Amino acid sequence: MNQTNKELFDQLNTLLTEQRNPDTQTIDLADSLEIVSQINREDKKVAERIEPKLPVIADAVEAIASKIKNGGRLLYFGAGTSGRLGVLDAAECPPTFGTDPELVQGFIAGGKEAMYEAQEGAEDSEQQGRDEADKRSISENDVVVGLAASGRTPYVHGVIKEAKDRGAITVFITTVSADQVTLADEVDYMIDIPVGPEVVMGSTRMKSGTAQKMVLNMLSTGAMIRLGKVYENVMVDLQLTNKKLEERAKRIVMMLTDCSYDVAEEVLHKTNGHVKTAIVMILNDQTKDQAQKRLNENDGFVRASV
Repeated sequence: MNQTNKELFDQLNTLLTEQRNPDTQTIDLADSLEIVSQINREDKKVAERIEPKLPVIADAVEAIASKIKNGGRLLYFGAGTSGRLGVLDAAECPPTFGTDPELVQGFIAGGKEAMYEAQEGAEDSEQQGRDEADKRSISENDVVVGLAASGRTPYVHGVIKEAKDRGAITVFITTVSADQVTLADEVDYMIDIPVGPEVVMGSTRMKSGTAQKMVLNMLSTGAMIRLGKVYENVMVDLQLTNKKLEERAKRIVMMLTDCSYDVAEEVLHKTNGHVKTAIVMILNDQTKDQAQKRLNENDGFVRASV
């Protein structure tokens, strides 16, 4: 074993996510009900671990909303499960919140192929991370979120360091303690969620993946709410890209304006499927142009426009 491999071995040996879970050491003897019960008991711990970090998550939400409002982007970078979760969250933003696909983007070490099949070694180069950040033209307008369950992924470290050099806001999400992350003091928002040993040792697609998914939900959804993409607790900027979403849009307009199905359909047709405009038109008894003007005056917030 060469020195570099030994150093990595020693580092992994200390990570919480790489330890054996004393509560699941006999899971191989359990029946199916007990297996899923043990997994469920461990999953319940995740939300509790996130709670102490809510203030820093909230601060990150404000930073993201501010940068997006001023023309910036939200960019996720990770490897393996962490990378896939970032890509997933980014991919859901356009249909859910009507955002441009360029606004929220996710990138995974190894490229698109790594979404479906592991690309061995893709995460092991810090320079590849720096190159990725350069390729994406990261600037001071952007918020860069690095995801690394272990806290040590070289690719993610490279992205974060290059992003810092370029003046971007940086966020780091990990499921080990901050004191195990060498660049913890370098990032603007350190979100460490130490979930403890996994049900199956080292399988960070489990509790670690759940924790990262929950935090990503908070970051993107929180920012979009702060940008007026939600009225009451309803998404009102969704894109009508399929029949299901077309019918959901009608239901949303009916629910928020107490109009009939036929009226919702007619007004949505007039607005080319723009739900916000349809709602303001009906509630304010305005034309399409008047409703759009009202929304523009209020930065797209429906509540302030009606």
